[in-house]
Amino acid sequence: MESGTSTPASVSTPSSAYPASLTASLLRARPYRFATQVATVDNPDPSHKDQHGSSSVPIYQSATFKGMGNQYDYTRSGNPTRTHIQHHIAKISSARHAFCVTSGMGALDVILRLLKPGDEIIAGNDLYGGSNRLLTYIKSHNGITTHHVDTTEPSSVLPYLTENHNVAMVLLETPTNPLLQIADIEAIAKLVHAAKPNALVVVDNTMLSPYLQRPLEHGADIVYDSATKYLSGHHDLMAGVICCNKDEVADGIYFTINSIGNGLSPFDSFLLLRGIKTLALRMDRQQETAMKVATYLDNLGFKVNYPGLAHHPGKAVHDRLASGYGGVLSFETGDKELSEKVVGAARLWGISVSFGCINSLISMPCLMSHASIDPAVRAARNLPENLIRLCVGIEDSDDLIDDLEAALLEAGAVRVVDEAGSRALLERVRLESDRAELVKELEKVQLEEKNETLIVSAPGKVILFGEHAVVHGITAVAGSVDLRCYCLSEPRQDGRVALSLPDLAFEGVWDVASLPWELVTAPAKAPTPDSVPNKLIVDTLTSKQLRGITDARTLQAAQAFLYLYLHLAGSNKPAKTFTVRSALPISAGLGSSAALSVCLSTSLLYGNSHLASPSLPPVAETLHHGRKAIHVEQADIVNAWAFTSEKIIHGTPSGVDNTVACHGGALAYTKAVKGKEGGTEGLHGFKSIRFLLTDTKVPRDTKTLVAGVAKRKLQEPDVVNPILSQIQAISDEARRTLTDTEIDRSVQLSVLEKLIDENHSHLVTLGVGHPALEAIKAKAGGAPWNLHTKLTGSGGGGCAVTIIPDDFEEAQLVALKQALADDGFNTYETSVGGSGFGILLAHGSPAPEVSAEGGAEKATIPTEALFREAKAEDLAAWAETGKWAFV
Repeated sequence: MESGTSTPASVSTPSSAYPASLTASLLRARPYRFATQVATVDNPDPSHKDQHGSSSVPIYQSATFKGMGNQYDYTRSGNPTRTHIQHHIAKISSARHAFCVTSGMGALDVILRLLKPGDEIIAGNDLYGGSNRLLTYIKSHNGITTHHVDTTEPSSVLPYLTENHNVAMVLLETPTNPLLQIADIEAIAKLVHAAKPNALVVVDNTMLSPYLQRPLEHGADIVYDSATKYLSGHHDLMAGVICCNKDEVADGIYFTINSIGNGLSPFDSFLLLRGIKTLALRMDRQQETAMKVATYLDNLGFKVNYPGLAHHPGKAVHDRLASGYGGVLSFETGDKELSEKVVGAARLWGISVSFGCINSLISMPCLMSHASIDPAVRAARNLPENLIRLCVGIEDSDDLIDDLEAALLEAGAVRVVDEAGSRALLERVRLESDRAELVKELEKVQLEEKNETLIVSAPGKVILFGEHAVVHGITAVAGSVDLRCYCLSEPRQDGRVALSLPDLAFEGVWDVASLPWELVTAPAKAPTPDSVPNKLIVDTLTSKQLRGITDARTLQAAQAFLYLYLHLAGSNKPAKTFTVRSALPISAGLGSSAALSVCLSTSLLYGNSHLASPSLPPVAETLHHGRKAIHVEQADIVNAWAFTSEKIIHGTPSGVDNTVACHGGALAYTKAVKGKEGGTEGLHGFKSIRFLLTDTKVPRDTKTLVAGVAKRKLQEPDVVNPILSQIQAISDEARRTLTDTEIDRSVQLSVLEKLIDENHSHLVTLGVGHPALEAIKAKAGGAPWNLHTKLTGSGGGGCAVTIIPDDFEEAQLVALKQALADDGFNTYETSVGGSGFGILLAHGSPAPEVSAEGGAEKATIPTEALFREAKAEDLAAWAETGKWAFV
């Protein structure tokens, strides 16, 4: 097998006639420094000697070798020229084994073949476009899933280092291409190897080469480079190198290379060996100039990504891992078209992909090297479309800066302020986008300084059709109700954060500084639908901050709140009290937890300036009563965080509850499951429908009920799957009936009544009914009322929903409510299809006056006090007097 091994520097033996002094012996014992080692090629096989004493390794341009049982027989399996370069790379990389293949992507492909179907990969979210493309391919063709995380935070890998994930590899770039983000190889390797001892930590070291960083010394298992870049240095060959220390890993790598035949050719091995000798010389010049260019652009006011700059967020980690900063940097102009003009105006900087060449290059990654990544994915990973990447060569630094300056001037990115002196004084031309960003930052600072009180609300929901089935990809039809949850957030002055739940008789107070901030990834990006809450954070909160809470509802609410607070508090980490009140019956299947999740997410996102507070134009206030004053895009962000909260509370929720509580109205919701796309469809055009909600006051465990149906589906698919199909047909018919604007109203209600009866029957068959629900159904369905009722939500207790015809007499409804109350149930009248979450802009009712202590003068009761002390049934009346902005 071909593999390189490190060899000590040769030591000359003095002749007996001239005995060496102690000083000379010590000097001879010193290992050579990198620049010497990289320029000096050792013979990996002492028995292999060139008969002519060539000073350069010969090219063994032969496909086969004669004889039997010799070291070489077929170049696909091994070649002397390739053996020399592999030995040399192992030596300079602190590796036991090294392999050379035909490209950097070929190297990654060989490494990924160590995995098997079902394995999982953790990778950074700022990867080279080709790597991202290959990872996407093996997901669809080999069943190997990749989880992209922010590797600048080592703790970001923890959610996937659990028993629930079969992580076999962690793929890192540092610095990343093209954002120059830094991953702590050592810290991540320790976390990975502690949790998954057999997992391989793989590092793409192309951006620095072994001259500046040797990841095997920091705990990595495999390192690979695109040798096309710095190792070769001349862009005259394609090559990739792989290094490792473990023999079993080396065996697997060699097996693949020998099997598929992508070992580096003899001629390219010779070229790589020739080029690598000047690696240190070239990179010293390149990174010296790169620092000058980065400083030049930074002084002009551009956002520059380069780890050598003092303000780079990863500089301290990088300095610990590497001995230099490399020759690649990137910067933003703030405008895509402007960036295109700058790139087009450059002359000395050649427009090209790749980097590491002796010639300087300029490119726009989103149009070139990273164009294969979907634009939506690029946006989600914060890869700016206007980003320009500079790959510095060995030209004169002043010439490079002159050319870049001319390009910036011609493109209109900078302008001359003063032409005196050896170099004109320039300033950056500020764009409208820059001004908007400055205004946004100013507003954020102002809001943080004010730390204002905020009151928000979110509606409950009723699922009309499709409960339980929705978890398995069946469409659910649901709508918001006019019973709401409210949240008041107020500033504190004691460095603590509190959650008050008067309706559950709970108040928790925690020191902000004591929360596990070290486990939280830095950016507060909206979670994706398939993201999973960080279990380590939840477990830590439960065992420390929430220790001793025994009530399940209270514990789940507190877990969700602190999790959201940790992620959305921002750098300001405000001390606040969050008081949540509910006009909804709690744990009754009407979405009280989803309304809570939406309220908390709304309070934290708007209260901490992640979202700009809405304004209410007079016309909108008059015509729409605040509806549509909050943009749907903002509602989607709130919904993403609310869904995360629901996952903490319920485990595997469908997402329909939080979507309704966030967006309001009525909708048909289909959850994405394997082999079937999901989606949400708004249901419009139908007249409001009245319902009577009846709370059994029977508690139920949603997680257990949902898990029970899922278990039965696995055990009895022939029974459960046909039921799910019938429920889908019911939902489809309900959707058509509700949105048919030409159907007669009486026919519409009659169809819905029949569908309600059918859906209830199927849910009972699934095992989620309850005697109390059947008692309500029997009471409302009997004489003289003859109404149609079904369970709603997860069943097993909770609430029943009864449709009320338009012509149903009020006296009859009063009588029914009294009859149900006599049986021990609580009832609520409501209608379907109201607004989504809202933000109180100003309260309209004057604060009532009361006598102050001693009767000397009158005092007013604050709005906040009224909120905390109001009865649940009075909250809606209190809220209606204010001016709200709604989705």
